[in-house]
Amino acid sequence: MPTSPVREFPAYPRHAELPPRSRERFATVASPLSHAPRGEGVHTADGRELVLRSVEPGDVAAVQRCFKRLPPQDVRRRFMHAMAELPVSMAQRLCRIDPELEAAFVLIDETVKPAELRGVGRIFVDVASNTAEFSVLVEREWTRIGLGALLMQRLVDESRRRGLDEIWGYVLMENRPMLQLCKELGFVATMVPGEGSTAQIRLKL
Repeated sequence: MPTSPVREFPAYPRHAELPPRSRERFATVASPLSHAPRGEGVHTADGRELVLRSVEPGDVAAVQRCFKRLPPQDVRRRFMHAMAELPVSMAQRLCRIDPELEAAFVLIDETVKPAELRGVGRIFVDVASNTAEFSVLVEREWTRIGLGALLMQRLVDESRRRGLDEIWGYVLMENRPMLQLCKELGFVATMVPGEGSTAQIRLKL
């Protein structure tokens, strides 16, 4: 279905280099600490430590607890509609991915017990079009410190590693932080026909 452009963000040529990885762009915000046994250690500007790794089946409870901490506005931004709770079946599905068609990275806070999930980024591959749909969520108290950029860059890197042609997603127009982040990464935004509150953003890889 054709879409009507509302704005164009400066896009990168198909074979051009993307901006430096987030760990370089945000060197004073989110930089690698060390390689933990189950992931990559990162820490924020205020000294909080997290572990970046792939999602695991055992993350179901942490995913549900993270959902309960989300304000209704953040739930609507992520799931595109209101949800009072995250059913166990959905949480299990989000944690038991098909590696051939999906990738999901989580930011785990292991300084508390039980360990808590503070952010997640994932892609779903469309084999027919050789593209991937993305989604990114960072817990409210952990935003504006480079973690969204870190997750988004990992998804772009993973999509390029898989040889995909494009990464894309839907973003509510009210979600200005995500729109700004994607603008910096070179995505192009167009309005979704019939839905004035939603933009589709795409990045050619």
